[in-house]
Amino acid sequence: MSTKTTFKRIALVAVAALGLGVLSVAPSSATISGLSVTVTNGTAGLVGAKSDTTTGALISISGLLDAGRADTITVGFVQKSAYPTGAAVTPVLQFIETSTGTGTSVDISNPFAAAERNTFSAAESVTTGLYGITETGTSAAYVGAKFRLVLDSISSTARPAGTYSYSVIVKTYNGGTLKDTSVYDANIVVTAAASDAETPSAAYTTAFFGSGATAAPSADASSVNGVATASATAVGTLAVNVKNASDAANAIDTVTVTITGPGLIKNGSTYSKSTIVRQTGAADYVITADGTAGVGTITVKTSETGLTFTKTVTFWSAAAKTITATNTRMPILAAGDNAGAVSVTAVDANGTPWTGTAYIVASAAADALVAGSTTPVACAAWNATDGIRCPVTALTVGTAKLKVIDASTVALATATSNEVTVTVKAQIANSVKIAFDKATYAPNEKAFITVTPLDSTGATMQGKTYSALLASGGITSTSAFSTGSMDSLTATSYVVSKTTSSTSNTTAGSYTFTVYMPAASGDVTISAYGGTDVPAAAQATKVTATATVVNASVDAATDAANEATDAANAATDAALAAADAADAATAAAQDASDAVAAITKKKQRKKN
Repeated sequence: MSTKTTFKRIALVAVAALGLGVLSVAPSSATISGLSVTVTNGTAGLVGAKSDTTTGALISISGLLDAGRADTITVGFVQKSAYPTGAAVTPVLQFIETSTGTGTSVDISNPFAAAERNTFSAAESVTTGLYGITETGTSAAYVGAKFRLVLDSISSTARPAGTYSYSVIVKTYNGGTLKDTSVYDANIVVTAAASDAETPSAAYTTAFFGSGATAAPSADASSVNGVATASATAVGTLAVNVKNASDAANAIDTVTVTITGPGLIKNGSTYSKSTIVRQTGAADYVITADGTAGVGTITVKTSETGLTFTKTVTFWSAAAKTITATNTRMPILAAGDNAGAVSVTAVDANGTPWTGTAYIVASAAADALVAGSTTPVACAAWNATDGIRCPVTALTVGTAKLKVIDASTVALATATSNEVTVTVKAQIANSVKIAFDKATYAPNEKAFITVTPLDSTGATMQGKTYSALLASGGITSTSAFSTGSMDSLTATSYVVSKTTSSTSNTTAGSYTFTVYMPAASGDVTISAYGGTDVPAAAQATKVTATATVVNASVDAATDAANEATDAANAATDAALAAADAADAATAAAQDASDAVAAITKKKQRKKN
């Protein structure tokens, strides 16, 4: 009978051993005394991992065998159950070592006829066929061998995670006659990669809320808002990312998304105030308006990780209640287009910031002759940084009044702003001035120097390019500015700013240089002459600006040292004066002594 036929018959009648792990069963009718078979389940790596004889399923067999090959134990295997989906592996039975109780040698060979025999050495592997264990000595002995069932390492092999189950078949022969067959379970477990783990991690699970229909936002928008009119249009998109400890989107968690107040959650084709999803990896939830104005609060909760995320969305009424317009960032206009000349803030009836489309319109036809139009012009869309800003087209020198409305026609407007007056100038420079932004600075402090053209009335002008506002050489300084100063002061041509902005350090009507002040204390004076863009008188006039560098600690120490020196000098003067007084006193005493002596001497003469 062929080995193949034998295996097929064995597979049909195989009886699964108990459970998993370590198994040990001895056949009830074995002719070989003391037969012991132990199978321990093994492990293997994923695709491309090397087969490892230290981790495969271990099969240990031993028994008391008669001498001269009279008794034989064979061991082989067959696949027991279907592999994990997509698997294509090559199982290999590897001989590990022999063991004897008396030192008698053990022959590992195929017990069948030569025509059916698979020839191999102890170091070789058998994938089809058997290993045979016999006693070759002259007396009976306990003999045995150990084997490993492994999954061969083939880089292209598909080896998904899961349990690979096999039946280990052990037979005993006496004189070439089959006496008994036993079957044992052997499992090889391939553990999933950490990146494939389905357990969610709180460290990597996130929720981000973006504006509009932004797919999978990776950060929260500074604000999310939209018109309250009921619509399927996305006002915001909520991205919930369920990830495992490897930051991979294979984890699974139960996600609950709820919105309180205005708004609906769109999940697929379903709109609701709350939705519960058994979510794998990343998912987007769209937030839409339900017709109610106000602020909606979105709460995201994850079951397994126990996280809570809170976001807000603002729905404003279609109509504004109040609109406020200002032109402080661009008070003077040049002929032509002036983008963002008028700034707008607005609220709806609930006091919620209104961020709809605003329109700017000239108050009267006479105003439109100078700037603006009697046909409303759409303003730029609201954004969190600028709010709403409206353009103004200036036609001629003069002033014009403008207002902002919340509709594309005056007739449809429900809210109208205050009037703002814009001034359009001819932008003819008559003189130029330079200035520091402060009077005093610390050592090495950043400073801004402005160059400002002025018209004949001394007023500033905006938004014009000058090719020679200053004379050759630009601005000079009495002290060198510190290393790191961002701009060279030698420029003579400038693009004068239209706007004032603290974030970009610009001043409407000026060009700004950025420098770092000197380290040493003292006055710093800058100076320049006008260029050919100003009249000859201005070209001949030197303009200057002075600022002072103050080092409080150094200056205080210097003052203290000076005061100490003055005090020391005063003390020295006082000591010298005291010495002079002592000398005078000594002289006076001597004079008095001399006078007394003279009188005494005179009296003595008279007595004599």
